[in-house]
Amino acid sequence: MTNRITLSIEESINVKQQILHNTTILNDIKTVAELMCKSLRANGKIHFCGNGGSAADAQHLAAELSGRFYFDRPPLNAEALHCNTSYLTAVGNDYGYEHIFSRLLAGTGHPGDVLVGISTSGNSQNILNAFEKAREMNIHTVSLTGLSGGKMKDLSDICLNVPSTDTPRIQESHILIGHIICELVETELFGNLKK
Repeated sequence: MTNRITLSIEESINVKQQILHNTTILNDIKTVAELMCKSLRANGKIHFCGNGGSAADAQHLAAELSGRFYFDRPPLNAEALHCNTSYLTAVGNDYGYEHIFSRLLAGTGHPGDVLVGISTSGNSQNILNAFEKAREMNIHTVSLTGLSGGKMKDLSDICLNVPSTDTPRIQESHILIGHIICELVETELFGNLKK
């Protein structure tokens, strides 16, 4: 059992080391933070979506922006698209689960907003539909995926594809990348408030 524990930790570190030395991913992280700042300065909104563990990550990152991250400051307009369970079950039942994110984005999104889709495979149909809707609405699309980027890669303005095919290792890196983005956004917009 001890070997499995150390192996999991080593695998996680290895994926993060690959990210650390990938200048494309590092530059894309910076670009995503800049894109979010631009949107928020223009009274835009940051939308997040994902399924399962990625839904938890989407909600987590939205909370970091709408609540606080490192220090007290005004809230930012960020929300995960799956948080209203009455909406989710109604649309899933009436229109199909594949439409849960795109339909809500159509009602709450505006040009210049940012949609962040989180999927280890990059192939979740409900996120793909949301990305297609985002393109129609001139909403910027950012994906957090695994190694290949899946189908989301072609629908993304920026694809942050973690160099792994192992779901837990990908998700661990997604939250790392998401936290870095939240820190960059908070510091850029409110760094003068930091104590």
